[in-house]
Amino acid sequence: MRFGPVPIDQAQGAVLAHATTAGERRFRKAHRLSTQDVAVLKAAGITEIVVAVLAADDLSEDAAAEKIAASMAHRNIEAKPAATGRVNLHAKAAGLFTVDAAMIDAINAVDPTITIATLAQHAPVETGQMVATVKIIPFAVASALVDKVLKICAGGEIFAVNVYQPVRIGVIQTMLPGIKPSVLDKTLRVTEARLARSGGRLTTERRTPHEIAPVAEAAAALARDNDMVVIFGASAMSDFNDVVPAAIEAAGGTVIRAGMPVDPGNLLVLGTLDSKRVIGAPGCARSPKENGFDWVLDRLIAGLDVTAKDIAGMGVGGLLMEIPTRPQPREPVPAGLKVDIVLLAAGRSSRMGGPNKLLALFDGKPLVRRTVERALASKATSTVVVTGHQRERVHAALSGLDVIFADNPDFADGLSSSLKAGIARVGAEAAGAMIVLGDMPGISSTDLDRLIEAFRRDGGRSVVRAAHDGRRGNPVLLPRALFGGIAHLEGDTGARHLVEAEGLDVIDVEIGDGASIDVDTREALEDAGGVLQD
Repeated sequence: MRFGPVPIDQAQGAVLAHATTAGERRFRKAHRLSTQDVAVLKAAGITEIVVAVLAADDLSEDAAAEKIAASMAHRNIEAKPAATGRVNLHAKAAGLFTVDAAMIDAINAVDPTITIATLAQHAPVETGQMVATVKIIPFAVASALVDKVLKICAGGEIFAVNVYQPVRIGVIQTMLPGIKPSVLDKTLRVTEARLARSGGRLTTERRTPHEIAPVAEAAAALARDNDMVVIFGASAMSDFNDVVPAAIEAAGGTVIRAGMPVDPGNLLVLGTLDSKRVIGAPGCARSPKENGFDWVLDRLIAGLDVTAKDIAGMGVGGLLMEIPTRPQPREPVPAGLKVDIVLLAAGRSSRMGGPNKLLALFDGKPLVRRTVERALASKATSTVVVTGHQRERVHAALSGLDVIFADNPDFADGLSSSLKAGIARVGAEAAGAMIVLGDMPGISSTDLDRLIEAFRRDGGRSVVRAAHDGRRGNPVLLPRALFGGIAHLEGDTGARHLVEAEGLDVIDVEIGDGASIDVDTREALEDAGGVLQD
């Protein structure tokens, strides 16, 4: 390939190096010039142009990228059409990504004009996620170089998505005096959420004393009817002969590895019993945050073996507390994490003595409409309005607004029913949901945006809560990690109780008295400037 300026009369068949405008025509970069194109450029007074002139044995960037991608052996991955010298490869199913690093290195060593980039080894992926990209740097590349890459690709499978399997897991939780049932209940919710991504299910739970014999008995029983057994010890493993590893051996199993070079997750135990895998979960596995337990569990449910050597090799990159979330390479990403608003408007206004406070007029406008308009003016992706009491009147008050309605026929059962109804309508791509009460006239779009920005800066990992003078208030922005817990709420239990129970980090954002002003009584509503309607 020859690159550089040429007289316009010699440009036919060449590839434009830069976007070029000629009169009303605009030719994009990498456009191959036809005879008619050259005539248009000449008519516009262009006498010289920078192009790439392909040799007889050159392949264009798209043709080269497509040829290389087509020669690769892979599983559960599909290649997209080439564009601008790039072929992106995407996962056809959720699972764990594996790659032959030696083959990738060999391809990238052929010539700088040909590159391939992939996700990290054992990276978890979702359906449709990009896992690799083939990129040709110049506008064309010599066929001989492409042929060298094809020979490397003929060496076997280059990468794969190992699809998660719907495994059945039995859980054992040991008990010591003083351990709270709420901790054990939370552990089950967190474990069920971890399994949800694979379609797996937690079939059975047994709670036993923190002693070798009862744990061994329970492990043997659960191994017969499940694909895997997970043991959560009431006390962390402090010796390789401690209760959990000793119980695995007492049940007739084998301890493959006790301890791992991943933090958090150091105290994991991995064993086998009746050809089934048994994991002694470290204490951090009670939290939804990523830890060493996830690394082992993901591999096992993706059908991959995990050996003592594998665990010993997890130290590099195993300091998980220091790993930031990173976007996927060269795949279009949103400007920020998506947040949906769930606006609660289903309550009965029981303390008002009859009128619905959400229909009270503020500056001539129903309170619920004013609140929803402020939600729609924020940086939230969409707004879900949960209705229940006087559903038709609330719908009418919001006529013409671009909202998603989530009707809650069980609104009389308490706040938890509205939370469940609202979260069920949150978009699949939303990283979090902001719970906004419909009766807070002091909340502005700017307040909502400040909470969203704090959530995005933190990477969507923490709860973000509005505050006033250091006191917690509303709204509250919940990360997606808490959505599973909402399904287990009952009665008049709200997000505050969930946040406290789950133990996630909480970021308080001072927004002034708007965080604490609601209108539960006639006096409070009138003081805030509202007028009740019958």
